[in-house]
Amino acid sequence: MKQYWWQSVVVYQVYPRSFKDSNGDGIGDIQGIIGKLDYLQKLGIGAIWLSPVYQSPNEDNGYDISDYQAVMAEFGTMADLDQLIAEAKQRGIRIIMDLVVNHTSDEHAWFVEARRSKDNPYRDYYVWADPAKDGGVPNGLQSTFSGSAWQYDQTSQQYYLHLFSQKQPDLNWQNKEMRQAVYNMMNFWIDKGIGGFRLDVIDLIGKQPEQEITGNGPKLHQYLQEMNQQTFGHHDLITVGETWGATPEIAKLYSNPERHELSMVFQFEHVGLDEQPGKAKWDLQPLKIGALKRVFAKWQTELDDQGWNSLFWNNHDLPRIISRWGDDGQYRVASGKMLAILLHLLKGTPYIYQGEEIGMTNRIVHDISEVTDIESLRMYDERIKAGYPKATIIESINVKGRDNARTPMQWNQTTNAGFTTGKPWLAVNPNYETINVEAALADPDSLFYTYQKLIELRKNNPIVIWGSFELLTTAETIFAYKRCYQGETWLVVNNFSNQAQIIDLPDVKIEQVLIQNGHESITSLANYHLSPWQSFAVKVAN
Repeated sequence: MKQYWWQSVVVYQVYPRSFKDSNGDGIGDIQGIIGKLDYLQKLGIGAIWLSPVYQSPNEDNGYDISDYQAVMAEFGTMADLDQLIAEAKQRGIRIIMDLVVNHTSDEHAWFVEARRSKDNPYRDYYVWADPAKDGGVPNGLQSTFSGSAWQYDQTSQQYYLHLFSQKQPDLNWQNKEMRQAVYNMMNFWIDKGIGGFRLDVIDLIGKQPEQEITGNGPKLHQYLQEMNQQTFGHHDLITVGETWGATPEIAKLYSNPERHELSMVFQFEHVGLDEQPGKAKWDLQPLKIGALKRVFAKWQTELDDQGWNSLFWNNHDLPRIISRWGDDGQYRVASGKMLAILLHLLKGTPYIYQGEEIGMTNRIVHDISEVTDIESLRMYDERIKAGYPKATIIESINVKGRDNARTPMQWNQTTNAGFTTGKPWLAVNPNYETINVEAALADPDSLFYTYQKLIELRKNNPIVIWGSFELLTTAETIFAYKRCYQGETWLVVNNFSNQAQIIDLPDVKIEQVLIQNGHESITSLANYHLSPWQSFAVKVAN
């Protein structure tokens, strides 16, 4: 398989609104990011995935774009963004733009024109349909944010499609002129020297709404190959697609280099393991570690050399992993290190979400008035009307709500965690006085330095990037695997629980301890007692 720069780096996601505020208005901004580039360089990352900074009315925190080639005023200016790209490059860090081409804001100039009349030149840039025979919605498509995915437009007496908010009308990818306008916009950003794109809900662009097909439509890969040929395919860039419905076979279609589509995709099979099958993400069930091992092993082995894995626990849509599957109490640091070691020594490109490297946790809310996330608010209203107990709904929001990931970055123990001198747009987690960057950097045994060492191991050891994967048969809550490459073997052992466990590998001969989350002496794994959340990687003799 041809080697690419993005296979050996670790990507760090910045959610600009919550990262660092430089001007005291309570909202993170581009200059705030620039001011923290040295911190990110110290961590060792090679790219920043920058959540949307385009002009937007912020119905969905920037994922509703009203101008693709302008910067949201509260984040700064285009000159600030040019400075960020340049200063990051000086530190060996590339900027990956988060791009939404499944839909725009209803305030985008294209849609403003499209809704003027049925014969407007921009009309066909979006998806329109006549009412059903009974005068109602065209069909049963539902919005991710609750309710019908169809919104009636009084002026033209037609419905337009919105798979998300009604202020996020879906683009019509069957329209060639629209596609070309998108490609021209992408080339505008490529010419600025960015490092690539993260493509939001890209698996939806092949939708065929009249047949109620949304994900993985029949022309999806045709569109992606055309996009590749018209834009990033001529450059050394990373492209990662958000694909909620991907299987390994589908992921190969996206990421096999011979198909000329994307570098990799985000697949979410592991993300749904603590949800009741066939129900919404809010309907909770305990995580089974055995199921998690099977999912990871499947993706590690089945992509083989026909595609590329992304590796992640967190992003702006997901709760904090330590609160979700670790232990955010007594074992916060130990479980955070275990989760990091387990993930980063797998095959694929790892992604760190801001604050993950210092062990940030979910922020508990007690009332819906404390919530800002549109998805959580819509779900709350829907379930209150359906008769769910308020306490049950709030519990689901505390476990799975998107605000958990979006609380401001915790820089130090001063007011508002050093994020802003003003009033933060979203309340800071009260635990910032103990969990913050300043404290992490001052403690040589902190989670930050575990992430830093994992990044160094990836840079310096081809086995981490190219090695084969083998899952070991162990007790359910022990997640142990081998990586092998060119005569070298690493063994990674993780106790995925807050209970002591025993692993018995008497034939393993340890040559070197590479990384661990404790200070135990590890010389033999014959009847070895693992402490709660214990994790280590060792080089072993073949």
